Amino acid sequence: MKDLLKSFIYAFRGIGYCICNERNMRIHLCFTAYMFGFLTVHDFFEVDKGQLAVLIGLCALVMALEAVNTAVEKAVDLETKEINELARISKDAAAGAVLIAAIGSVAAGIAILNQPEAFAKMFEYYKENIPVLIGFVISFIASLVFVFAGPKGIKNFFKNHVK
Repeated sequence: MKDLLKSFIYAFRGIGYCICNERNMRIHLCFTAYMFGFLTVHDFFEVDKGQLAVLIGLCALVMALEAVNTAVEKAVDLETKEINELARISKDAAAGAVLIAAIGSVAAGIAILNQPEAFAKMFEYYKENIPVLIGFVISFIASLVFVFAGPKGIKNFFKNHVK
């Protein structure tokens, strides 16, 4: 049982590493959070259980492949420090796998969420609820900071500027 618990700890540590160190993982995480926020907090879109399962699975697939891509990159970097054609191919192929999954996920998301009436309801909701719109804009700005600065950059900013 102790080994099982350790395996979960190691897995969460790996996920944490990817979130802290990989901008693309943070991008996937933010897009996923916003999409599921719009699907669950508000009732704009009509999505059945099967469609929701597809969206969950595809988001998980993209983030899992991003973690595998990180593992491949780090393993290749560990093995060779010089420019090597096989190293480049390994890294590029792993990144390509993430891109294929991301493109497929976006296409499936468009197919499922192509509901113009839902977008119209969303627009009207935010137009009528300015404080909520302001909250959304603030959260979007915070997401951009999270994506591009990352947890380490945010921590360093507060360490250097807040006393």
